Formats: sequence, structure tokens, C-alpha cells
Amino acid sequence: MALNSRIVAVAVVACCWSVTAAAQSLAAPNVVVIGPNLVTSGQPTAQALATLSEQGFKAVIYLAPSSVSDAVKDEPELVAKQGLEFIHIPIPFGSPTEAHFESLSSALQRLQGQKVLVHCQLNLRASTMVFLHRVINGKEDPSAAWESVTRVWSPEGPWKHLTMAQLAKHGITFDPF
Repeated sequence: MALNSRIVAVAVVACCWSVTAAAQSLAAPNVVVIGPNLVTSGQPTAQALATLSEQGFKAVIYLAPSSVSDAVKDEPELVAKQGLEFIHIPIPFGSPTEAHFESLSSALQRLQGQKVLVHCQLNLRASTMVFLHRVINGKEDPSAAWESVTRVWSPEGPWKHLTMAQLAKHGITFDPF
């Protein structure tokens, strides 16, 4: 029994170190490692985007409009040059919709099992939309999944409304506010 406990402890430490290393290796604001195949963040630097394949990423989903001030203009090319899939779902910050959520969720379902970076400017759009995907489609515990949102912000205005509307639509009783 003691040997099994040590093996579990070593596995937990290795997993935590791996998650921490992944977060530290991505030069972007508000990096949140959801799991080994899913990371959310704010806008990565051009250098960070150019090395995503070295970190095992297979796809990038960008949720901010390309007209935002800190967008990396050649992001699609930097990502494609590495053989990664680039998906752009431009969500105006003041008006997120159910259609935006459905587009993201559909992409994440299609990419399941592959390492994906979902990002926007500051990880506000990304953290909220990925939360909804995790609890609605992944059937994850809302309280546990919400922690990855609160590491970045507390959604308000249209983001709070969208979150609550989607949870209610899918019969999920959870009020994080």
C-alpha cells in the first residue's frame, strides 16, 4: 500500500510540474492550463506563436477580432507554417452570442484529443467560452470548471448574461455570481 501511495504522489507531482512548465513556457498574459490538451490565454507574443508546435499544440482558436490593438497581424501564417490548424471566431467583447459559443464548442469537439490553445486578448473571452464548453459538452462539475475563469476575471454585463443563459438553457443549476 505504501508503494502505491508513493507512486500516486510522484504522478501528482509530475503532472503539476508539467502543467506549471506549460504555463510558464507560453509568453502570454493570464495563461490557464485546463489540462494536458487544453490551454487558455491572452494574446501570445509572435515569438510564442511561432513555437507552439514545439510545445505539442495542434490547433489555435483565436476569439478576438483581428482589429484589436495587440493582435499579431500574421498570426494565421505563423500558426499554419508549423502545420497547426488556425480557427478564428471573432467575438466583439461587448456582444458575445450563443452562435459564438456554438462555433467554439463545435471546434473543440472536433479537435478533441489534440492539444489546443484558445486565446483572445486577456483570456476573458476564452476563459468564459471554454468554461461553458467544459460544463455543457464535457459535463464537468461547474464549480471546479469555474475556478479557471476566476483565475482571470469575474464576467459581467453581456458575458454574465450569456453564461447564465447558456447554463439555464442546458439545465445546469449553477450560479457563480
